[in-house]
Amino acid sequence: MLIRDKKHFYTGLTLALGFLGILYYMFTPSFNGMNAFHASDGLFNSISKGSTYYIPQVKEGIKKFDGKNFETTIFEDKIKFIPYATTILEANGFAVTKSGQGITVSGDIGALMMRATEDSDVMFNNNGNVLEAKYGMDAKQALYVWWQTMKEVKSSLDQQKKFPPATFISKNVINRAIEVGYNYYGIEGQHASERWGIILFSLVFYVIYTMWWGYAIFFMFEGVGLEMKSSRKKEM
Repeated sequence: MLIRDKKHFYTGLTLALGFLGILYYMFTPSFNGMNAFHASDGLFNSISKGSTYYIPQVKEGIKKFDGKNFETTIFEDKIKFIPYATTILEANGFAVTKSGQGITVSGDIGALMMRATEDSDVMFNNNGNVLEAKYGMDAKQALYVWWQTMKEVKSSLDQQKKFPPATFISKNVINRAIEVGYNYYGIEGQHASERWGIILFSLVFYVIYTMWWGYAIFFMFEGVGLEMKSSRKKEM
């Protein structure tokens, strides 16, 4: 390889080696037993947890469905969930009967939404042991069964043209309660104001580290005589 400008080439090489050295260090478990990327994910997940707590609003919205009865047949195509769903539904006082390949569930639709949302709240607050004692299964498995159950109920209500409760289940009970409780289970929530220093450092470091690699490539290319020039339009 022909080096035309040793100063720029070795400056770029030094920057590249420094960049790769830091990258290697970031992959080591030197950040509370995690690598830098997992630690960063954990930090921003814990901060975002505080801004995704919509469960109180979901509970308030459920009140308009209190006292409205429903009956749906679910899990006709997903029979493996029937034993788990039956356990959860019966533990919450809903009537469950065998119906063909699936099960028929009946009761108060508002109560069904509330029980699923309350269990999601328990998970959001990292109290999975409560669900384990209540249902005799892993806490995340229980909430996953709730997710499957409410999706089935929503589809059945759509077929019955009961769109208001079906839409509320989809947009609120599933999206804003069950999925949030499941995804943030085990994460300790923090406010951004409590960790502003590390957040600022992370953002500044990201910008500098990105530019660092860019300058390393730029100087090495310049050292071997590669450069960018604007093309000139040939005149006929």
